Amino acid sequence: MSDNTLGEFLRARREAVTPAEVGLPGGGRRRTPGLRRSELATLAGISVEYLIRLEQGRDRHPSVPVLAALADALRLSADERLHLLHHFKAADGAGRLVGPCQGPPAQSVRPTVRALLDRLEPAPALVVNRLGDVLAHTNGYERLAGPIGLLDRRPPNLVRYVFADPRARAAYPEWDRVADERLAGLKLGVSREDPHVEHLVDELTLAVGAPFTDRLTTPPGPSRRTGIERLTHPEAGELRLAYETLGLSDDDNQLLIAYLPADDATAARLDHLTGRHPGALRAVTG
Repeated sequence: MSDNTLGEFLRARREAVTPAEVGLPGGGRRRTPGLRRSELATLAGISVEYLIRLEQGRDRHPSVPVLAALADALRLSADERLHLLHHFKAADGAGRLVGPCQGPPAQSVRPTVRALLDRLEPAPALVVNRLGDVLAHTNGYERLAGPIGLLDRRPPNLVRYVFADPRARAAYPEWDRVADERLAGLKLGVSREDPHVEHLVDELTLAVGAPFTDRLTTPPGPSRRTGIERLTHPEAGELRLAYETLGLSDDDNQLLIAYLPADDATAARLDHLTGRHPGALRAVTG
């Protein structure tokens, strides 16, 4: 089996994409119907010589932005971007992305936090670490987030879901605002050179491309701790949810996010969704 799977993948995709698919004229004699190296290099903003080294396996450590530019130029699908990420990790020894193990994010919650979540039922509530991984949640949150696909992946991650799962755009009518808010915390981690945050950023850079990287390069805004989040739920319909975000402790670096209905219609729909009697969750106004 070849040990140059990254280069072979890039070459195979280049040869499978026609000039017309990327907005280029298709005239002239061609050995294959795909793109010439010079065309792909121009589209991705790299030199032809460097692309040759990548395809031939003479350079196996491209930067994540370079691979993201190639993925965008080749119009890779979401699945193909995941394959590219897999080949990149394999070629790079699966270690450089992760970086040194300094302060790994928490993967569990204290018993007292779990007990607090139990007291919040039937309200949707969850605890996340600094990456946005969902560490624990109420049954009310599972009824809310499960049908939109947010809990499908292990561990569930708020940032990854918004950017990498196509269902998120249907779930959030104000997707742009939600995406900016989810990304605000990650930008802070990048500025502090947190290797675990950088790992997630690299993954999403390859898996998502421009919709993620374009937002990542904008100046970080304030991370909102409270507000109204609109959600289109496949079972409950349109929901307006008031949320509060509480820091648990500096050592854990965890956040508790609780949702309450922002109007009477949402309150009734949440009661129906969670199987509780009417009035179990009252609307928060003002």
